[in-house]
Amino acid sequence: MAKRDFYEILGLDKNATQDEIKKAYRKLSKKYHPDMKEGSDEKFKEVAEAYEVLSDENKRAQYDRFGHEGMNSQGFGGGGFSGGGGFGGFEDIFSSFFGGGGRRDPNAPQKGDDLQYTMTITFEEAVFGATKTVTIKKDVTCDVCDGDGTKPGTSKSTCKTCSGSGNVAVEQNTPFGRVQTQRTCPTCAGTGQEIEHPCDNCNGHGTVSKNVDIEVKVPEGIDNGQQIRLSGEGEPGINGGPQGDLYIVFRVKQDKQFTRDGDDIHYELKISFAQAALGDELKVPTINSSVMLTIPAGTQSGRRFRLKEKGVKNVQGFGYGDQYVTVTVVTPTRLSEQEREIFKNLADVNGETITEQQENIFDKTKRFFKGE
Repeated sequence: MAKRDFYEILGLDKNATQDEIKKAYRKLSKKYHPDMKEGSDEKFKEVAEAYEVLSDENKRAQYDRFGHEGMNSQGFGGGGFSGGGGFGGFEDIFSSFFGGGGRRDPNAPQKGDDLQYTMTITFEEAVFGATKTVTIKKDVTCDVCDGDGTKPGTSKSTCKTCSGSGNVAVEQNTPFGRVQTQRTCPTCAGTGQEIEHPCDNCNGHGTVSKNVDIEVKVPEGIDNGQQIRLSGEGEPGINGGPQGDLYIVFRVKQDKQFTRDGDDIHYELKISFAQAALGDELKVPTINSSVMLTIPAGTQSGRRFRLKEKGVKNVQGFGYGDQYVTVTVVTPTRLSEQEREIFKNLADVNGETITEQQENIFDKTKRFFKGE
């Protein structure tokens, strides 16, 4: 008997999208499931075979080009729905939509959980690096039972619930009737073994929670918000798996005189009117020492000077940042009589008419009580 066209089986044309193919399969697989009123093993397998081929782009292209004969010659389909290839049979296709599928082996080694710790450091510690010790409360392997969970001198026994298989059969009602599935044993969590005499120190968990001191080397040049990974300093692994990692996230305190922007340092240099007008040579602090900076005559407030490679060392080792010095010309808030006369004379020289603002009685009284 000639096989029916796969598109005809699903009620679709050859231009059907993957979404349309999936919807058609879901509808027909429910209709023809053996537990349903119109159920039929033959029709259900026919629908599943059609979906297995048309849902796979490579198989679909092969089928569109050569038909059933071409599929057989290429090793697809096998002349009937045998459960090979694709989803691994109609049971796997069915489970992909309605639950089930592969489960992780509970006895396989598993890496422990990662931990995170936020460390606050000073500006100097971030710039130059440091070695610090942090105390973290975490789970560690029990040193009484060595992580086995059993009381010394005893051993685990075969789980009575699942007879050591790690799984139990569960029946549940579905649109197709009652379906039996395999679930992880709730008693032994899939291990197949029970602990009749748990360790007194860890109560059978194999781990205990305690405070652990960990040495942290702060990298030179680390910045606010960056993190480092300490391999193997996380939670203990399961079934002999490796320990998790510890991530240290850094919070850097602000400095009183320097502002950091990546690897660059910013510094504000306050100068007087005279220094700005006449020029000067001033000592400027950097994160390492001090340097002499020449202020040209006529420097305006807000002018910025660059001190090459006087910034922070890049945490990845890509050289150093720069330091930027921004000049702020400070306006005097109080003038002596001599200074006042000098500024008046300067105004006259420049042809400026100054309407001088006198200090009010309130300001004079405040200065008097301050002893100024």
